[in-house]
Amino acid sequence: MQKFLSYRSTPAPVSSWRCVLFLGVLLFPALLFAQTYAADNPVPILTGNAGFFTNVQAGKTEIVSEINPVVLVPFGDRWLIEARGEFEGDFQRKDEGDGPYGGQVAKELDYLQADYIANPYVTVTVGRFLTPFGIYNERLYPIWIRDLQSTPLIFPIATGSSNGVMFRGGFPLNAKVNFNYATYFSVSSTNDTLDSDRTAGGRAGLFFPGPRIEVGASWQKLLQEERTNAFGFHFAWQPTPLPLNLRSEYARSDLGSGYWIEAAYRLSQVPAWNKFMRRTEVVGRVQQLFAGHIDEDDAEEYGLPDVNTQEADFGLNYYLRDGLKATASYGRQFSSDGNFNLWNVGIAYRFALPLGRMGSQ
Repeated sequence: MQKFLSYRSTPAPVSSWRCVLFLGVLLFPALLFAQTYAADNPVPILTGNAGFFTNVQAGKTEIVSEINPVVLVPFGDRWLIEARGEFEGDFQRKDEGDGPYGGQVAKELDYLQADYIANPYVTVTVGRFLTPFGIYNERLYPIWIRDLQSTPLIFPIATGSSNGVMFRGGFPLNAKVNFNYATYFSVSSTNDTLDSDRTAGGRAGLFFPGPRIEVGASWQKLLQEERTNAFGFHFAWQPTPLPLNLRSEYARSDLGSGYWIEAAYRLSQVPAWNKFMRRTEVVGRVQQLFAGHIDEDDAEEYGLPDVNTQEADFGLNYYLRDGLKATASYGRQFSSDGNFNLWNVGIAYRFALPLGRMGSQ
């Protein structure tokens, strides 16, 4: 099974030459084509986010620095090559007390894919892509987008990255309902940078533009080892009268099952100190995980608790300006292994740079 990044587990290190090779694969296409685009054609983009955070879990302090570069290289009207890397340094004190911080920098290739827009209803993707299971992995994972920096307890279930082919798209069923879908097949790989399982699965959802509600379901079949199944459901709502995002997911597999519910409310409607309040967002999340058939070693490998766990989190986000936000949160986790507090404070930055000259329109 795949290994997953989270603030609760440390991925295996990747050798230096593989890191250099990864950077070359990620950036070479963009640098090559940045100078060859015609004046009126779209240009490659280097975008992504970076962040610096301090996490305190059960009294132990961890310093996390992270950068996630994303490269987008368009070819004409129908082709797009896109890639995202993840560099995360997790540093803890080597000794008890006031010892120096030390740790490793983990490198991951989240996706490197070619997209072909066959028609308005179907896009074909080949390469390494984010596994379309639920909504968190594809839509909410980047540190700039997350409302809380800690990932949900159930996040490792059926997510990560896949290597293979994917078909996705959407179309209106009628004036009040839109249908969206994604289906894929992934091959097995044990390469440190391109690890994936042999799986097949998909996700389907219904979006109602009037009330701005989306509901959907996901399924994944493991085509190796135990050949287990994973199922999931998701719900998202953005009510028109309120600056509120309400999201939730449920997932179930042999690794475990559980749910999370999260609400983020922008204080833009508060009349007092409106200049300050409109940049402030309050977040709350409750979640629960029921441990599956895994032992302590498997739990550490997959980044999942091996006992039933509950957690509640509260956070504040302040948007200093477009592309820059400060974030802080407090959480409390409850399980038979013990109860403890989780604190997080940090800053996240989003960037976007064209890798060529913008043409006149």
